Amino acid sequence: MQELMEQKQHDESKQGEAFLPAESVLTHYEKHFYIESYGCAMNFADSEVVASILMADGFGATNDFQSADLILINTCSIREKAEERVRKRLTEFRQLKRQKPGLVIGVLGCMAERLKAAFLEEEKLVDIVVGPDAYRSLPSLVEEANGGQKSVNVLLSRDETYADISPIRLNSNGVNAFVSIMRGCNNMCSFCVVPFTRGRERSRDAYSIVHECEALFNDGFREVTLLGQNVDSYHWTSADNKETVTFAQLMEKVALISPLLRVRFSTSHPKDITDDVLFTIKKYENICNYIHLPVQSGSSRVLQMMNRTYSREWYISKVNRIREILPDCGLSTDMIAGFCTETEEEHQESLTLMEYCRYDLAYLYFYSERPGTLAARRFEDDVPLPVKKRRLQELVDLYRNHSLISMQKDVGKTYKVLVEGVSKKDADYLYGRNEQNKVIVFPKENHQKSDYVMVHVHDCTAGTLLGNVIK
Repeated sequence: MQELMEQKQHDESKQGEAFLPAESVLTHYEKHFYIESYGCAMNFADSEVVASILMADGFGATNDFQSADLILINTCSIREKAEERVRKRLTEFRQLKRQKPGLVIGVLGCMAERLKAAFLEEEKLVDIVVGPDAYRSLPSLVEEANGGQKSVNVLLSRDETYADISPIRLNSNGVNAFVSIMRGCNNMCSFCVVPFTRGRERSRDAYSIVHECEALFNDGFREVTLLGQNVDSYHWTSADNKETVTFAQLMEKVALISPLLRVRFSTSHPKDITDDVLFTIKKYENICNYIHLPVQSGSSRVLQMMNRTYSREWYISKVNRIREILPDCGLSTDMIAGFCTETEEEHQESLTLMEYCRYDLAYLYFYSERPGTLAARRFEDDVPLPVKKRRLQELVDLYRNHSLISMQKDVGKTYKVLVEGVSKKDADYLYGRNEQNKVIVFPKENHQKSDYVMVHVHDCTAGTLLGNVIK
């Protein structure tokens, strides 16, 4: 799917950016790797696992791909645009390989399984192809590639694959960290390739998650985002079958580490988010009042074709329930324009649903067929491209209006903000987010990263709140 968005979350603002750990861990290595990541937050978290595996094998990280011995791209197959970027980047790296014959180039992640033959044999862009569950095999695959043997491992696992690996925090601001709690997806949405590229759902040991979050807090991090393709379906049972942990219970365990540790999560499938989750958010001040609840379409018929397993009316009732229990909860969504057979009337249903929900943040795309999905096999991609783009623009225009209104409603309010860093536009200002995930910029004064401050909002733009710290 192509994308057109007014705002991007923290992870999506770094598409294609090189990952680099703290400078102190880069020395004393004879060989170096360079890694770029595209797509969702899960890919960024996976790149941190890859870094840990490679550094344990004697590789150091570098942000200069021209000096690297190993170049990796962690890929995404969800959107066509991401695939186009990856192919362009691999072509650039292949030109470098002509100058450095010993350079090893690899593709990781969701594109690996789907395009392994094309990358290795037809286009000859890479030396190794590694799927999301096979990163432990990277050292041996690199060794084979150094010996002239192109290698591939895209086997999917039925078990949690990396629970015992401590990720190396890459490009970290030292404040926020992603923590993977599960892998894969059992929801066979007809437009999505994730079940085919990441396999079935499996939940990570609850106590390994808590221990990772504790370690992050002790290292100075003050916010964790619990990650999964569908976090609400998290369900872990101990080996002796004596204990079961649901997502609501897992959130509580993490929240209890310290009131100074903020907890976020992504992503929620509307069909699985429960009252237990909502009441747990309400109970703990350090679990943020923000839920990403992707709807994808406002038409019940289109939702059925997408295999989303809920109707428009059911989704609206879920939004109503969230706002009943959590009146101040921030809400965001995904929406696809121009899915197969979508009529003009059904597009209007998407617009009226957005009008009802008034999302604080929206990720908006027009549909493009992804090979291997159920939709590609069953339905004709019959909405003309100009119509898709026009419908997408109408969604974007409506969202921008709602975003500005949402920001304007916050003027005059005071929020607890976790300081994340210095504003890119003005070094005399800091920025952070409130629990509703809205960015707030304010004068630096004597405050610093990782501080909690109370900020009174006095102005706004369509995407940012402007304020001053209350003494």
